[in-house]
Amino acid sequence: MTTSYIPGFGNHVATEAVPGALPIGRNSPQRPAYGLYAEQLSGTAFTAPRHENRRSWLYRLRPTAEHPPYEPYAGAPRFAPGTSDSPLPPNRLRWDPAPMTPPGTDWIDGMTTMLANRDPADLEGVAVHVYTCNRSMERVFVDADGELVFLPQSGRLTILTELGRIGIAPGQIALVPRGVRFRVELPDGEATGYVAENHGSLFRLPDLGPIGANGLGNPRDFETPVAWFEDRDEPTQVVQKFLGSLWTMTLDHSPLDVVAWHGNLLPWRYDLSRFNTINTVSFDHPDPSIFTLLTSPSDVPGRANADLVLFPPRWMVAEDTFRPPWFHRNIMSEAMGLITGAYDAKAEGFRPGGLSLHNLMAGHGPDLASWQGASNADLRPHRIEGTMAFMVESCWPYRPTTHALSHAQLDYDAVWKDFPKARLPL
Repeated sequence: MTTSYIPGFGNHVATEAVPGALPIGRNSPQRPAYGLYAEQLSGTAFTAPRHENRRSWLYRLRPTAEHPPYEPYAGAPRFAPGTSDSPLPPNRLRWDPAPMTPPGTDWIDGMTTMLANRDPADLEGVAVHVYTCNRSMERVFVDADGELVFLPQSGRLTILTELGRIGIAPGQIALVPRGVRFRVELPDGEATGYVAENHGSLFRLPDLGPIGANGLGNPRDFETPVAWFEDRDEPTQVVQKFLGSLWTMTLDHSPLDVVAWHGNLLPWRYDLSRFNTINTVSFDHPDPSIFTLLTSPSDVPGRANADLVLFPPRWMVAEDTFRPPWFHRNIMSEAMGLITGAYDAKAEGFRPGGLSLHNLMAGHGPDLASWQGASNADLRPHRIEGTMAFMVESCWPYRPTTHALSHAQLDYDAVWKDFPKARLPL
């Protein structure tokens, strides 16, 4: 399946799968071409400032208003099951990679919600899920709670959306906006990975400040698919996530039937190897904010509802410096995943596909082995190779789900055991 893409982040895109399907000079003509239905999909309030306003106009075979009532969905037992209301211990937590699900499990039923904060109805917060699946979806999913960022760890994904087809492999990511219907197919037969679900302000590229005009995630490297559609008149199940719960109904056709569209609320993919890492060339380890690919601002300037932060291959050249991340306590809460390789602050126990959580003010940093190695290292220029870690950082503390709490590593605190006491002069 060959897919074409349009480069650029935040562009206003116009694309049609059938020539003449896209109206010119207006959004909602009296009679759209070919009898199509004009429909606006808004990702922000109508009156949002122009530079923040996200919406797209879709021209489709049938309106999405045509559907029967939704009923509760009985599958996906670990997808968005809710977090515990009991007091949350301030403990650091870490998880091994999730085991592969039973044969015949698609992306929906293979999803496990691990961490969440805030109520989706508040239009704030973020959730972190993991997936293990071994069957391509034959139904369609839509998330009314937030936009979804896919981070594959093993196996390729083909994401067929209302607004085009996206193919990604480990080392690439993709975003599907809130409210956009899609189906996930598995070219390799099985796949594992992570999903970050953003309930707050839409992800955007961070301001660069003193960095200047270039660096980090460059807009030209984000790719939006061109228009594509299914004209299929057969029963299609739709599963929707709404206010944390899953609901379902069945259509008599595929809802992936958008023939043309234009706007700036759109799906995209991004190759993580194109991230332009900024690092020190003198001394001291920079704040991890310097590795931010995407940010979702909160109402407080400088405090993110969610940041997607990358730790890719890079050079370390700092002089007289402890080069891994230092010991620290944060007002922000950090959920970290590992796509490939090893993370430079954790020598053991943090495997690709795993997850860790350090909530606000939890003391953390390198484990004992990493601290010993970095403290005694020869500080020549060193290239960190073969790794890709990420962090979904949030100003809101995360609550693990009941499933996550029952599957956490029992000995995680031991990685900070037996650090030698400092010796002061007498």
